[in-house]
Amino acid sequence: MLREGEHLEPLGGGRQIIVSPHHAFGTDTILLAYFSSPRPKDKACELGTGCGAIPLIWSRDNVPAFVTAVDIQEEACSLLTRSAVLNHLEDKIQVLHADLRELQGKVVWSSYDLVVCNPPYKAAGTGLVNPEQAHRLARHECACTLEDIVRTAAKLLNYAGRFCLCQRPERLSDIICTMRQFDIEPKRLRFVQQHIGKAPKLFLIEGRRGGRPNGLVTEPALLIEKEPGALSEEMIAVYGAYKEAYLP
Repeated sequence: MLREGEHLEPLGGGRQIIVSPHHAFGTDTILLAYFSSPRPKDKACELGTGCGAIPLIWSRDNVPAFVTAVDIQEEACSLLTRSAVLNHLEDKIQVLHADLRELQGKVVWSSYDLVVCNPPYKAAGTGLVNPEQAHRLARHECACTLEDIVRTAAKLLNYAGRFCLCQRPERLSDIICTMRQFDIEPKRLRFVQQHIGKAPKLFLIEGRRGGRPNGLVTEPALLIEKEPGALSEEMIAVYGAYKEAYLP
């Protein structure tokens, strides 16, 4: 099951995930899984799934009904495929090794209740570029742009379906403009701070396909720590059963 350099990480609730030096996950991923909160009957899709942490975290609580997980990297798809088998989720998680810009004929358009994406944070041509391909694709818009991601999400979603993603605050205006360009109306926004007194380092946003522009609700900031070095009560709840052995 495991290949050279790979190892298992506990997700809690009996779930485990196979990760590698090229494909792992962090707090941003866990926050997006928490923020998106699929319903039990939802058909969901993750674009750029990586090792597949979000579908596996969702499945820990037996939701949603079905997940399509898309990634352009073969190694990432292999990791999630094997994790799905390990966790007996082959009938719940469909893994697509595909370019998210080329899903025509591989998925049914307008059939998903929820689409999520933890996109590259850096626009093409900005920031230091990682020489390692897997990390470069995860952090920079090399294989796809923000516009590509939102365009595909809009095609996947049914009417009133939800699109959730996380990004750096400096790209908030880009996100809102691009969502509206493809008829996804921003409805919820939440900033994430390390602790009180620190500027937000991340935001989580939800839009609805075909939604009316009748107001964006900004939720209270999510604090990672109540004070330096001590997780907040909400963050402990966000982690839930994840890595329970490592949390105080």
